[in-house]
Amino acid sequence: MANTRSVPRHHVSKAGKIEFLEDAITCVSITCVVHELSLAGAAIEASVQSGIPERFTLAMPDDGLRLPCRVAWRREYQLGVAFE
Repeated sequence: MANTRSVPRHHVSKAGKIEFLEDAITCVSITCVVHELSLAGAAIEASVQSGIPERFTLAMPDDGLRLPCRVAWRREYQLGVAFE
């Protein structure tokens, strides 16, 4: 099967955090692992998907990155996100 992605992806294993506001004052942070990364998005693994909204910030503290995302797809413990 041909790779039809518009930008190359890189296989990584980086610590990350899914961050979002649960309500007007409560910030939620869920630990995750980034497995694939490109300029356009990422594939991440999180042990809990319940409550993760369609849009959130993906933080990668070791790299000093905070990237706004939207969910492109979901599987049991994985999320595909597009950077906004």
